[in-house]
Parts: sequence; structure tokens; C-alpha cells
Amino acid sequence: MDKNKSSDALDEIPTFNVDNIQNNTRIINYSRTFMSIIGGVIAGILGVNGLTGIVFYFLVMAITTAGLAAKTEFSVHSYFDSWNRIVFDGILGGLMSFVLFWTYPYSLMS
Repeated sequence: MDKNKSSDALDEIPTFNVDNIQNNTRIINYSRTFMSIIGGVIAGILGVNGLTGIVFYFLVMAITTAGLAAKTEFSVHSYFDSWNRIVFDGILGGLMSFVLFWTYPYSLMS
């Protein structure tokens, strides 16, 4: 009877396809970069400056995270190995794109 219990425990271990997780992570990075660019342009057009701009960036990233979680129907573990992938991956990577596209429209509007 102990043999059946141990084999049942092995059946419950989640397995992931590495190619699918890499593709999903790549999609997250593309989405975050795109939203960073759009957020930067909007912040520049609105004339947001200083610390308010950084807060605006993290607000855009929070909205992006919520959108990505909604896209997975909040069953993130079906597509990723942890919530950390969808919440934290790519947040700082998009910051440079945000700053670039934030300062250019801001300088044109001033």
C-alpha cells in the first residue's frame, strides 16, 4: 500500500515544458517593453517629471502585471513556474525604455 501512495505523490508533481515557459517569459518581456514605451510617451506628453514619473512607471507596470494575470485567467501556475515570473520579470528592464521615451516627448512639449 505504501508503494501506491508514493507513486500517487509523483503523479502530483507539476511538470513544465521548458520551451513554453521560455516563450511565455519572452512574451512578458516584450509586453513590458511595449508598455514602458507607451507609458513613457504618455508621461512625457502629460509633462510628468521627477519622482512622479518613476511612480507613474511603476503604476504602468502594475497595470501590465494585472493585465498579464488576467490574460492567464489568474491561473499563473498553468503557464509559469511561479508568480515571481509574472510579477517581477522585466520590470527594471523596461525602465530605460521608459526614461528614453519619457524625456523625448517631455523635451518637445517644454
